[in-house]
Amino acid sequence: MARARNLAVALAVIFLGVAPAVAAPVTIVALGDSLTAGYGLPPEDGFVAQLQRWLDARGAQATVLNAGVSGDTTAGGLARTDWALVPETRAMIVTLGGNDLLRGLPPEESRANLDAILDKADARDLPVLLVPMIAPANYGPDYKASFDAIYPDLAARHGARLGTPFLGPILSMPDQAAALRDYMQPDGLHPSSAGVAIIVEALGPEVVALIDEANGKAP
Repeated sequence: MARARNLAVALAVIFLGVAPAVAAPVTIVALGDSLTAGYGLPPEDGFVAQLQRWLDARGAQATVLNAGVSGDTTAGGLARTDWALVPETRAMIVTLGGNDLLRGLPPEESRANLDAILDKADARDLPVLLVPMIAPANYGPDYKASFDAIYPDLAARHGARLGTPFLGPILSMPDQAAALRDYMQPDGLHPSSAGVAIIVEALGPEVVALIDEANGKAP
């Protein structure tokens, strides 16, 4: 009987020893402005909270940290990047530029700030999902072309992932009057809870790819 018990213990040790290791959750810092922070929404309805639930429901091993500050420009985001990137950070989502647009800041300033943020991510070898903002047409064709080019240019330069424009899933709807009514808050600038859900459906798979990259599973 004792011999049988010893054999059972030995077999358990062998099997436990060869069991595959479970990957630790990937800590993702979501650096952004009010769109990331969840302005105007209950905490459970904001972008980060809804994204976390979306990832959890699909078994993605990740923890998303909300580093969104309402009103932040790209300059503000740059100023706090170092302390936002806590030691356990393994990936980053950058969603900045909307407040630069609202202030009409020169696109070259936004480009320089985002470039510097990505430099900091590069220094830590962090994969990044860069989520674009899109300049409105009424800013004029030159401004729009210059601003809109920032995100694909910098993603290519830094090897970052270029995401779907944050408000793109809403602004691309054919009936814009209905889209603004059903998916945006009354200010017309921030998505409602239902709008965030649509945005998460679009960005979620891109975040999964980011997690895979952090785990060394994707090029």
